[in-house]
Amino acid sequence: MAEELEVKELDQVVVRFSGDSGDGMQLAGNIFSTVSATVGNSISTFPDYPADIRAPQGSLTGVSGFQVHIGAGQVYTPGDQCDVLVAMNAAALKTQYRFAKPGATIIIDTDSFGARDLEKAQFQTEDYLGEMNIDPDRVIACPITQMVKDALADSGMENKAMLKCRNMFALGLVCWLFDRDLNLVANFLKEKFAKKPAIAEANIKVIQAGYDYGHNTHSSATNVRRIETKVKTPGRYMDITGNKATAYGFIAAAEKAGLKLYLGSYPITPATDVLHELSKHKSLGVTTVQCEDEIAGCASSVGAAFAGALAVTSTSGPGICLKSEAMNLAVIMELPLVVLDVQRGGPATGLPTKSEQTDLLQALFGRNGESPMPVMAAISPTDCFDAAYEASKVALEHMTPVVLLTDAYVANGSGAFKLPNLAEYPAINPPYVPEEMKGEWTPYMRAENGTRYWAVPGRQGFEHILGGLEKDNKTGAISTNPENHDLMTRLRAEKIEKIEVPNLEVLGDKDDAELLIVGFGGTYGHLHAAMDELRAQGKKVAMTHFRYINPLPKNTAEVLGNYKKVVVAEQNCGQLAGWLRMKVDGFVPYQYNEVKGQPFKVNELVEAFTEIINK
Repeated sequence: MAEELEVKELDQVVVRFSGDSGDGMQLAGNIFSTVSATVGNSISTFPDYPADIRAPQGSLTGVSGFQVHIGAGQVYTPGDQCDVLVAMNAAALKTQYRFAKPGATIIIDTDSFGARDLEKAQFQTEDYLGEMNIDPDRVIACPITQMVKDALADSGMENKAMLKCRNMFALGLVCWLFDRDLNLVANFLKEKFAKKPAIAEANIKVIQAGYDYGHNTHSSATNVRRIETKVKTPGRYMDITGNKATAYGFIAAAEKAGLKLYLGSYPITPATDVLHELSKHKSLGVTTVQCEDEIAGCASSVGAAFAGALAVTSTSGPGICLKSEAMNLAVIMELPLVVLDVQRGGPATGLPTKSEQTDLLQALFGRNGESPMPVMAAISPTDCFDAAYEASKVALEHMTPVVLLTDAYVANGSGAFKLPNLAEYPAINPPYVPEEMKGEWTPYMRAENGTRYWAVPGRQGFEHILGGLEKDNKTGAISTNPENHDLMTRLRAEKIEKIEVPNLEVLGDKDDAELLIVGFGGTYGHLHAAMDELRAQGKKVAMTHFRYINPLPKNTAEVLGNYKKVVVAEQNCGQLAGWLRMKVDGFVPYQYNEVKGQPFKVNELVEAFTEIINK
């Protein structure tokens, strides 16, 4: 009988699962984060995929990671470094140990640290722990592969199928470390493998074996930790990725507006999951079309908008380049279209599985002619639901294409999502042409806010033609008149400028801050955590964050002008800073820029911002 180990209560913890692409680290991490969200913990996750389609097994470039930050209270980031690192092979230990805190608990599968494994991972000696200066007392060295085979010896499974369960043994050990209820894990697996109950039962058996191994080990590296939830807001919760939340937001907006939802798309990392998710919901009036290319995806969505649907097209940066002509067609035709851009590392193919914020200026200006359109950016995986809903509302109520920016970090990451009550969301009221205008209506007649009326095909007396050639403001006929083109250009721009967006909110020491931190989109959590750390050190710091980038909130100039020092932090070379300098007279900020394909590190932000404060 093992001795009773102490149970420590923690406020937060970071766990990183790592192994080969085929080792199931994403699934193990996803299950652990889902179970944590189910019991009420706040979570933030970061799936770190390799850029290779399938690197050689055991190679350094083929390591896949999944990091999850669990907190009793609110957590904003997946964490700079982990408290527990699971390394399923030598390559994972070699590449991922840099993400571990000093003194972190390391879980390794000793069966994957043979001579050949060490050679592939470029270790120079058999003493791999000594080579990396890792204290053996912090390592749970377990023959995971062999123990999985032993656990499934009477299952009748082939050896290859058994090895696919190795991730579940590691998950079971981590569940023991953090006092997780295995019944919740079992329920998840039974649901996931509902059509393959034998696979579900095998995985559940292996998880129990991992849990039991942790319970019976006497390693000084192990102490059971428990993260209790301090603040519980009543409601139903789920662990949701940004891409899934985005898809649900579009469905909700279509339902609220009483419209069919149409997605014209072409598969591209990291946006494809939106297409996958929406394709599951035909029963909710969703039509998805996987088109032959990016141009067709966007052009078909323009057609769907003309026909009266909530039209969406999804892609990443390279696809925006290709869609730009069809996006411009929606601009001149003044049709409602949401263009989802899940940003990734560029240029060209760049870093397909990594995250950047380098498409902002392309979203603002990447089309020929004067072609203004609203640009929004989601700030977290769970915020993607609201952002998709709001982007749809703006597009439908103002008859314009809208660009919604997310990024690979936000799209693939996840958070604890409280299921929303759609009745609490604002109504969506497209500007349909009134019936009493029959006989006098022309295609470019406008409502008081400058929005073109929407005449959905099929309404007798409102038949019309739209197209890419400039049209006469009064008649809707093709026009090359210089004055008319100037007028139409200005009307399209004024319509965007009149869109009402929420004012900027200032967090932290808003009245007397020494430094204002400014960002947009998916960096929100890291910048918030950096502000919190600086304030804990006694520094006066405030923060504001942009969800609406065009048009800018009306109080933008006022907020930015209230502080002596302002730093704009973004994962590009200064695109938001440049846009703000264009729009706000005399605005000259400090800049913090990284283009690494990885999320910000909070400790690096704190160091850089401290230096600015001390200047």
